[in-house]
Amino acid sequence: MKKNPTSILAVVCILAILGIIYATMMPQWISKEEEALAEFSTERALNQVEIIAQKPHYVGSTNHELVANYLKLELNRIGLETSVQEGFTLNDKGLLVKSKNILARLKGTNNSKALLLLSHYDSAPHSFSKGASDDASGVATILEGIRAFMYSKQPQKNDIIILFSDAEELGLNGAALFVNKHPWAKDVGLVINFEARGSSGPSYMLMETNKGNEALVREFSNAKTKYPVSNSLMYSIYKMLPNDTDLTVFREQGNIQGFNFAFIDGHYNYHTQQDDVQHLNKMTLAHQGTYLMPLLKYFSNIDLNETNSTADDVYFTVPFSFISYPFTWVFPMTVIALGLLILFIFIGKAKRVITFREIFKGFVPFLGALIISGLVTFLGWKIVLQIYPQYSDLLNGFTYNGHAYIGAFVTLSIAICFAFYHNFSETKTAMNHFVAPLLLWIVINMFLANSLTGAGFLIIPVYFGIFLFGIFVITQHYSLGLNLIFTLPALIIVAPFIVMFPIGLGLKILFGSAILTVLLFGLLLPIFGGFIRKGAWAAFFFIVSIGFFVYAGYHSGYEHGEAKSNSLVYVYNANTNSAVWTTYDVNLDDWTKTYLGEKNQKAVGLNALPLASKYDSGFTYSAIAPVVDVPKPTITFLKDSVVGNNRYMKIQITPNRKVNRYDIFAHPKMTFFNFKANGVSTSDQKGNRLERDGMKILCYYVVGNEPLVMEFYINKSSIFDMDLIESSFDLMTNPLFKVKSRADWMMPTPFVLNDAVLIQQKIKRYTAPLPVIETAPVKDSLAVAKDSLKPDIKPQPNNSL
Repeated sequence: MKKNPTSILAVVCILAILGIIYATMMPQWISKEEEALAEFSTERALNQVEIIAQKPHYVGSTNHELVANYLKLELNRIGLETSVQEGFTLNDKGLLVKSKNILARLKGTNNSKALLLLSHYDSAPHSFSKGASDDASGVATILEGIRAFMYSKQPQKNDIIILFSDAEELGLNGAALFVNKHPWAKDVGLVINFEARGSSGPSYMLMETNKGNEALVREFSNAKTKYPVSNSLMYSIYKMLPNDTDLTVFREQGNIQGFNFAFIDGHYNYHTQQDDVQHLNKMTLAHQGTYLMPLLKYFSNIDLNETNSTADDVYFTVPFSFISYPFTWVFPMTVIALGLLILFIFIGKAKRVITFREIFKGFVPFLGALIISGLVTFLGWKIVLQIYPQYSDLLNGFTYNGHAYIGAFVTLSIAICFAFYHNFSETKTAMNHFVAPLLLWIVINMFLANSLTGAGFLIIPVYFGIFLFGIFVITQHYSLGLNLIFTLPALIIVAPFIVMFPIGLGLKILFGSAILTVLLFGLLLPIFGGFIRKGAWAAFFFIVSIGFFVYAGYHSGYEHGEAKSNSLVYVYNANTNSAVWTTYDVNLDDWTKTYLGEKNQKAVGLNALPLASKYDSGFTYSAIAPVVDVPKPTITFLKDSVVGNNRYMKIQITPNRKVNRYDIFAHPKMTFFNFKANGVSTSDQKGNRLERDGMKILCYYVVGNEPLVMEFYINKSSIFDMDLIESSFDLMTNPLFKVKSRADWMMPTPFVLNDAVLIQQKIKRYTAPLPVIETAPVKDSLAVAKDSLKPDIKPQPNNSL
């Protein structure tokens, strides 16, 4: 191989290509408000976000009702008749809530299946989130999109149903209410759902199917969206994991498939006080619009019965294009790639440009860089967490300076690659050493073909590498331009994953980005291997890495807009007439120390009744608090009778203050049958036995201070041991406590029950003998007795503890 004095030009070209790839993933401009009324306007959609996300609007709040009313008015304003679906649902995780769905329907010209546009309008509770990204952006996208669609008077065969679902943030309950209870659900043929898990970045398309994706892939391609960003690796992984979008309910409970569109960058703003319109990226909102308009026009006019299939396709996106082929091609393509590589190796051997000795030597720098980069990044991130313990304050695992750490460890991995190839490879042997990464990539693809077929598109850049290797073997010619052209697929397909993995999965996965960086370096070896002064390049990228680390360290603190999350909860134990302040925080600050003291005392006993949270967070520290006269709930046993071997109970818990949540627990040995809460049973419950994990029975989010009524059977000899925790989200505004406001560089911790006043107490059982009704023996001891056989027992309030 000839010496290449153009290494700087090569690096500049690669950086330019990467910049172009990122720039073409999503729009780089926004459509203004003066945009033609028949077109989607980002500014008009943003105006909707500003109105919806003025204040937190979680289920049970006053603003939640105001947003619901506003959405009805907006749908009416653009010419649609609205309806409201309201009712209780109890999901399989024990979450009970009364949801209020907002619906409208635009009639088509025939009676085929309907297209459903879906977004939820409730914001996350507990953390003062205004829900601008999650999910006012989705609601606004649909409002603006359907307005433009109706104004343009596009031809439309299928009905279009608009569903602004409720209680998604709690447990997908609004979607479940629609799928299981609304008559329109049976008409739906396809769902388009807009979501958010961050506040910026490109919006990714993710399919939800029960069977195969082939038809959906074909139809999505035919719709010709301008900026598609997706791949079947995400689809395969998504199908393996427990999912939690409204569309999941449609797929699992209604056998209705569809598309999710969601953006994930800026994950540190997700479910936080910073999910406001100022943090929502306008280009990201525009990207959502570029999906909706072509999909709306296309799917409103095709036969939605034809979107079902049993086969799967591999698919991936390149700038402005969407490429797919069948899963069945993946393994043969991998075998053919191996055959071609072997063929070119033997041709090179015959032409004496390739030697087996040099091929084997090529594994030393490649595997060495792979192992060292992975280890250095894995251990390096753990060291960073020790140096900056405040990073654990953000439960989602991605820090405000997270992009700098991606840059730091990626450039450090590149430096390690250059260092290894400087010491173990020469310019003239670079193409011999190119065999090692090609072979390893083929082995990886063989593994993926059997275990994760959706990643089958990763063989594409390998093919281009093999062809480049073959051209060199046959011509023995080196060309920077040719090498750049043949390495383009590697940059386009592989490089985005280096950034996507830690953004989507957290910085704990940075070692994966480091390994992928080395694997990509291997595919670019025809370029980098020709660099004469690899040691100098190793030093250069090491210095760049240090620069990223310094930048990240300088920006490791908190400020307004990049706030520290903290938590404070007041817990009154009515059983012992005692109270404590407590927190979920690991690192206390001046605000929390005001209530928890300078000496951190572990929270003892507070986690015995575990409160559900996204990351299974428990209380960390506590301190004695003054007992405040907070009104306790009224517990009434409406019925308590024995029929045969069964004890039937009906218990009502009525709040005596403005409350937001009830958590109900029971001794693990208690077995419940025919359990109902506020008249509903668990969705998809099999049999009459309540399935539960541990002590938790249910979590009830209260709307309008409506009481909780539970009815169930237990065995008459069973121990009765139940607890409740009543919560209100008003710690910061409750005049009984006068908690001082946070500094402007602080915010409530998301994903946990926060800023709340809790009352914990026993649900007292009867101490008087229970009435017994003599009945004839029955075959099924758990059979439900008729209501006429249940003696009414005078309701007795039970507030004594």
